[in-house]
Amino acid sequence: MSLPNQKHLFNIPDNITYLNIASLSPSFKSIEEAGIRAVKEKSRPFLIPSSDFFAPVIEVKKLFAKLIHANDYNRIANIPSVSYGLATIANNIKLKKGDEIILIEEQFPSNYYVWEKLAKKDNAVIKIAKAPATKKDKGKLWNETILNLISDKTAFIALGNIHWANGTIFNLKAIREKTLQHNALLIIDGSQSIGALPFSVEEIQPDALVCAGYKWLFGPYGCGYAYFGEYFDKGTPIEENWANRLHSEKLSELTNYQEEYKSLGNKYSVGEHGSFIYVQMQIAALTQLLQWKPKDIQTYCNEITTTAITKLRQVGCFIEEDTYRAKHLFGIEIPSTINKEKLKTKLSNENIYVSFRGSFMRISCHLYNTLSDFRKLTDIILSEF
Repeated sequence: MSLPNQKHLFNIPDNITYLNIASLSPSFKSIEEAGIRAVKEKSRPFLIPSSDFFAPVIEVKKLFAKLIHANDYNRIANIPSVSYGLATIANNIKLKKGDEIILIEEQFPSNYYVWEKLAKKDNAVIKIAKAPATKKDKGKLWNETILNLISDKTAFIALGNIHWANGTIFNLKAIREKTLQHNALLIIDGSQSIGALPFSVEEIQPDALVCAGYKWLFGPYGCGYAYFGEYFDKGTPIEENWANRLHSEKLSELTNYQEEYKSLGNKYSVGEHGSFIYVQMQIAALTQLLQWKPKDIQTYCNEITTTAITKLRQVGCFIEEDTYRAKHLFGIEIPSTINKEKLKTKLSNENIYVSFRGSFMRISCHLYNTLSDFRKLTDIILSEF
């Protein structure tokens, strides 16, 4: 393996098989320590310098920009959730009657409701790229469906790098090329991929990227990140917070009200984004994450899951073809003959944590997982056949 197991960095008990980072990540010990240290600092606010409203935030932005290969950290905004970032994006898009919005079938709700609302407001049309009914070449055919939907009527397409429930990979490079041909925007939700799957802003050139921070980025619940491309340079935020105005660092001059916002993505950050506790935890998380390479995480996850996937396919479980699925997150479609409630109970009794999303048992793993974790999971599933 290109990377050794990293469980020693976490506080995960030996009797726990945690395969649910796609819902909520465990903290590194260093993140926990940073959070505790920051909580204690808050007990003595007179020792916290005013520069802590700004300097640590810049550090976080630089770390995230490095992770996604963005040249300018000023294009990064600190957001509390994906829905906040998407609402900001929607607030700065004006559609014409009949414009089309392309979404993926069974997309995560936060990446659907906001576009449904925008479509109703502007009399636009939502087009859903449906998953193929066939299981053979499913990922390949699904990507073809997406590309075929993009036309001169397309205003934008909003999707994840992978499907959040089953791990199907969407070819962002091909999608970006097609959207550019038709002057359409590309909006990416990277919540289930950034940090674990290779991604480059330089390569894909999205118009916007949003990402929850509490999953594969190991931050606390309630933090996230957004990248804004040139299309949004002259846009307006959805709130008016003091820290996003020009020269807000000069605390003694805050009542010299500024008409101008800070540049680029800075103006889209949520109020109180300088949270002393959250920011310190985010710095610790991203610092550790950058010591790993997403491609190496993919290699590690592939090596500890390959045998289990082979066995499950042999008994009739559907798992997307390797070429078209992520290695850190994938769905297992259990045959209808299996009693899922009984299976859930067995998994729970063995302290195996997974998610069930739609028709899939969603498996999400990381560097703290092992081959034995997947042997344990596979034995439980196979016992039901």
